[in-house]
Amino acid sequence: MVEFAIVVPLVFTLFFAAFEFCRVAMIRHTADNAVYEACRTGIIPGATKKEVESEAIRIMSSLGVNNVRIDVDPSKIERDTDEVRVRIEVPLDDNSFVPNQFVAGKSIIRELTLRREGIR
Repeated sequence: MVEFAIVVPLVFTLFFAAFEFCRVAMIRHTADNAVYEACRTGIIPGATKKEVESEAIRIMSSLGVNNVRIDVDPSKIERDTDEVRVRIEVPLDDNSFVPNQFVAGKSIIRELTLRREGIR
């Protein structure tokens, strides 16, 4: 019983740490994909900021991620806009399955800028 009492907390700590870091890795890779796909949506002629945001939210919601902050620059995509920048910030406190110990207070931030299609 003494061995059990010593080993079990260590095993559970390692298990929860592994689970938490796997979740963070999944969120990070999904955010990478979401920022890329949203930016690709924004560089197509006729795209709007709302379409860019919707694409990012669609991809992030496939993982069940909440409270995603999306910033699209410029706020209005015009015909002569050269580049579109999309920034996604995901707070990890709101998106953990286990009690957040290792990444508490941290956020995943991904940003991408692409040149618009059909510009000069």
